[in-house]
Formats: sequence, structure tokens, C-alpha cells
Amino acid sequence: MTPEAVARADELIARAEAAYLGLAIGDALGATVEFLTAREIRSRYGIHREICGGGWLRLKPGQVTDDTTMSLALGASILAGGGAVKPLSCAHAFDAWMRAKPIDIGNTVRRNLITFRGSGNPCAPPSTNDAGNGAAMRVLPVALCTLGCDEAAVRGAVRAQAHVTHHNAASDAASEFLALAVQDFVRGEPLRNVYRRRLLPLLDARPEFRYQGRRRENPSGWIVETMQAVLQALMETDGFEACLVDVTNRGGDADTTGAIAGMLAGAHYGVEAIPARWLRGLDPLVREKCRAQARALAAGAAGGATG
Repeated sequence: MTPEAVARADELIARAEAAYLGLAIGDALGATVEFLTAREIRSRYGIHREICGGGWLRLKPGQVTDDTTMSLALGASILAGGGAVKPLSCAHAFDAWMRAKPIDIGNTVRRNLITFRGSGNPCAPPSTNDAGNGAAMRVLPVALCTLGCDEAAVRGAVRAQAHVTHHNAASDAASEFLALAVQDFVRGEPLRNVYRRRLLPLLDARPEFRYQGRRRENPSGWIVETMQAVLQALMETDGFEACLVDVTNRGGDADTTGAIAGMLAGAHYGVEAIPARWLRGLDPLVREKCRAQARALAAGAAGGATG
């Protein structure tokens, strides 16, 4: 094993950890201002930039919501299954997560998991009404465990987990883009390459995701508005902290836009770019779970890098 190969593997693992930490930090930061408008945030906080808890869920400082806990439940299921993303295993993991009474849960997730309990079918029926962001917010474990796979396999794995609760074309397109973009960043691809390789084809295929022009404030849980806000924040800022402050201060579904922007920005900018105060402010148990799961999920790809 050459020193260069070891360095490549270490960098890959570090970026995988940064993506997972970014997810949790964006979740914790955004949860404080979830469902507020940008004007209300300015009135209460000026610029919201600290992990301080509160919000409509009355969180403790550093506490996370369903974006992170559902991702961790999915990742644990994937690891228990030897790295495979199996629809039935995903459905059982999500159902167990819901039975544990999470602090927050989306309506589409709840409805389709209740349906799964009765039918045993891990694939929700296709629905034009299920274009929420619940499948996209939890896609990170799939991105990390399929780092060594071809693109068709990545897309298939993304849909396997997504369709448990969100069987919708717009949700699929966003979730697949996010997984592939995270993988590119984890491998060290610069933003300009990901823009050309991933983002331009997405916008050609799904023009409703176009983010240029009017600033998307108060984004709802609709995946279109979520993607517009996240893409604007990622493409129009120049650092991890700037990206997350930008997207969460838009209000709306701020824990989820924060989580999605956080996993992208974390993978792109790396762990060194994450403010130390945010790492310290994150719930310590969540922080270590994210780090450990990132390492475990990305281990196969890191081994390939050393080979």
C-alpha cells in the first residue's frame, strides 16, 4: 500500500464524515427557525448562525430531528444487511424508527409506513402527491455505501429506500442527484465538475428545479422548493458556514434544507471547513454516531482506493 493510496483513502473517509456531520449540523441549526419566515428570523435573531435549540419543537441545543435520526436508522439497517440496500430492510428500519416515537415525522412518511404495516409491501404506490423532501433528506447513507458502485446501481439503491415512503418522479430525480453529487464531492471532484456533470443534466431533465433568478425564501417541504433553496445556497456561497447560514435563514422547512445543504457542503468543503463551535454544539452522541456510521459505510470504497 503506497503512501499516496493511504492518503486517498483517508481523504475519502474524512469527506464522508464531513458529509454526515454536515447533515446533522444543518438539521440542528435549521430546526431552530423551522416554519419561520425570513423576515421573522431577522426580527428574532438578526442573522441566525448558532446551534441553540428551541424552535417549534423546543429542542435542546444540539438536538437533531427526523432528517438525521432517519438517516442513522437507514444507515444502521444497511450495515446490518452487509452493505445492501434492500427495500424490506429499509421499510422495517423506518417502521422501527417511527415506533420509537421520534420527535418529528413527516405526514407522507407516517402515512406510507402505516400502510406498510398493513400490507407488508415495502414499496408505496406511485403518487403525484408524494413529492415531498422526506426521501431526499435521508439519502446520505445510500450515497456512502454505494461509493464503489456504477451509476445504475446507485440510482437503484436510492429508489429502493425512497419508494418505501415517496414513490414520486420528482423525489427520485432529486434523491438520485444528491447521492451522485455527494459521491463526486467525497471523491474530491471540484464544484465546477459536479455542476457540469450532475447539475446541468438535472436541470435539463427537471426544469422545475431551476434556481437562478428570484431567491427562494420560506421553502416548503415540496422537493422543488427544497432543491431551489439548497442549490442557490450551495452555488452562490463560497464556504460551508456561509452555505448553511444562507439556506437556514430562508426559513420554511429549514431543518431539511439545512440538512441537505449540509451534506453537500460537508462533502465538498471537508471537515476542516466545519466551524469548531458547531461541532462542539452538536449533541455528542449524535456527533459520534455520524462519524462512526460514515466510516463504516464508506469503508469499502476506502479499501478500493488503497487497492
